[in-house]
Amino acid sequence: MDKKLPIAVFVSGRGTNLQSIIDAINAGKLDAEIKLVVSNRSKAYALKRCEKYGIPYKVIPSKKFSSPQEWGEALIEVVKESGAELIVLAGFMKIVPNNFIEAFENRIINIHPSLLPAFKGLEAQSQAFDYGVKITGCSVHLVIPELDSGPIIAQAAVPVLPNDTAETLAARILEHEHRIYPQVIQWFAENRIKIEGNKLIVLGAKYGTLPFNPQLEKF
Repeated sequence: MDKKLPIAVFVSGRGTNLQSIIDAINAGKLDAEIKLVVSNRSKAYALKRCEKYGIPYKVIPSKKFSSPQEWGEALIEVVKESGAELIVLAGFMKIVPNNFIEAFENRIINIHPSLLPAFKGLEAQSQAFDYGVKITGCSVHLVIPELDSGPIIAQAAVPVLPNDTAETLAARILEHEHRIYPQVIQWFAENRIKIEGNKLIVLGAKYGTLPFNPQLEKF
């Protein structure tokens, strides 16, 4: 594919999902170009990744603005200036303002470490572990004003093992995040996303089967 999908990636912390996107682009698996990285934290390690790869970034903390709407206007401006067509929230630990969501309707995606609609909000991995579920995972979804409630694009299931801790479970979920997030961005690059109300279809995807998981053997 000659045309690259221009994207903006929003980060707050280590930036491991950002790194997975960078790696997928460099490996020729993802037809996208990171036009801009936005962080609400100046000390986010993700910004060091930007410096390493020469990716432009801006730090725009919400506390510098008198209202969420003003912060949203600032975010809208930098994204429009960058030319990004898809906004990728990758560990962005701040709820984006409603006016920002409205400005880029159906063009903002987020990855959440649970099988939505279960365990919304913060510390989703610990929520699942403490609840005692046997299967959890991660979800990529469109962003709407309601927290972690937009149409789901893709999910990956992760079994909770008897010897798991909240930390080991979170680490395994993260591995799957790194796998499915670049894939979802590629679907956008290929114009394969079709939205029907609160349901989202990936054109050409295989539906109705689940991959065999050797960790879930028959008893």
